[in-house]
Amino acid sequence: MKPYLEVLPNADDASMVLLNRRLEEGIPFQWHHHPAYELTLTLNSRGQRYIGDHIGQYDDIDLVLVGPDLPHTWHSTGKVQQDQDHVALVIWFQPQWAAALCQLVVEFARITSLLAQARAGVAFSHAAACEARPVIEQLFGQQGEARLLTLLQLLSQLAADSQRQPLARHYPQPQSEQALSRPLQQGRLQKVLAHLHQHYQQPVSIAGLAELAALSESGVQRLFRRHTGMTLSDYLIGLRIGEACALLAATDKPIAWVADQVGYRSLANFNRQFRTLKAMTPRAFRQHYVR
Repeated sequence: MKPYLEVLPNADDASMVLLNRRLEEGIPFQWHHHPAYELTLTLNSRGQRYIGDHIGQYDDIDLVLVGPDLPHTWHSTGKVQQDQDHVALVIWFQPQWAAALCQLVVEFARITSLLAQARAGVAFSHAAACEARPVIEQLFGQQGEARLLTLLQLLSQLAADSQRQPLARHYPQPQSEQALSRPLQQGRLQKVLAHLHQHYQQPVSIAGLAELAALSESGVQRLFRRHTGMTLSDYLIGLRIGEACALLAATDKPIAWVADQVGYRSLANFNRQFRTLKAMTPRAFRQHYVR
């Protein structure tokens, strides 16, 4: 189940894009990613949220910040008030805007730390979500400078939540300033990442990735580790197991089928690597998360 790339609406005259999503039937499972940060407040809904390789339960007044290119979705199983809609108040803002702002304003150090943590996804405490709710609702009624100032107030407020929890174990790493200053290296890395995300179900060879990046085998491994903080092998395993988690929770297909869908021809190897990453068997994972 490859996450699709969501194309966000353009907002040339604003630093953010907002969506007030209201659904009568429920929030569908739509596994996707995009290059923006996403802050989502979910109301009158309960079910499961999938953030990278994390799967957890959510309930009314659930607030999560998702980092750039981190696959995610929500999937509702019921409402709190049956006569009202499921509601998702979504705020998207670009990492380039956030990075430039944090670099220029030293007083935003806590926001910088929050955004770095959001690369793995962050779930805020219920108390922080309740406190943030009226600010988010106010933001949806504003325009221009007032909206921007409210967003900064909101991020500062959330950065003070000491009870927030990181979610995904494996997640996309930001590129270093050195990497960004070298377009050739950036292009090579993007080719390798795109290939892994599109073909993770198939056997992946270092030689093939090296040819794709126009590097030696040792060169492509150094490039990948330098800019992601992970080996190619560990990244691929994390990607496959993360996809397996989504399939285990979203379907009732046999575990052997799930293993095959994410690229494991050996069920024993799948079970071993799943247990290493999730500290439980695939069967126990499904029983724990699927009610």
